[in-house]
Amino acid sequence: MSKLLQRYLGSGDALTRLQDHAARLRRLQGILEAGLPPQFSNACSVANLKDEVLVIAARGGAIAVRLKQMTPTLLDHFIRAGFPLKTIKIKVSTPEQVVEKRAPTVRSMSVSARSSLTDFAATLPDGSPLREALERLARRSRES
Repeated sequence: MSKLLQRYLGSGDALTRLQDHAARLRRLQGILEAGLPPQFSNACSVANLKDEVLVIAARGGAIAVRLKQMTPTLLDHFIRAGFPLKTIKIKVSTPEQVVEKRAPTVRSMSVSARSSLTDFAATLPDGSPLREALERLARRSRES
């Protein structure tokens, strides 16, 4: 373990506390999922528990508003499950960004254009970046 990590964690007590906290959050997540309608199970998650205040992250404003309306019921649900909470805070989490993968560009050229391109590339010096680019373009293009 690095010295910085050892200094941050101190003895093993800090790591044990962190593991206990993570396990507690997992148990709370299970209790939350059991107390919610099925359509909400993938739309919210337990974010943190500190000083008997549970923070739930909702994926969107509409879900957050509905959870705030359900807070008294959820609070009773957690208390009955053995977690004496004072309050529940609902936060709107930032949406996960989905990176759309672009479709590959389809290059097409006629047989004569490809032949002309290949002939011109052959006149350029070996190892020339332009020659390599033109040869690659001719190789990757489809016939039109």
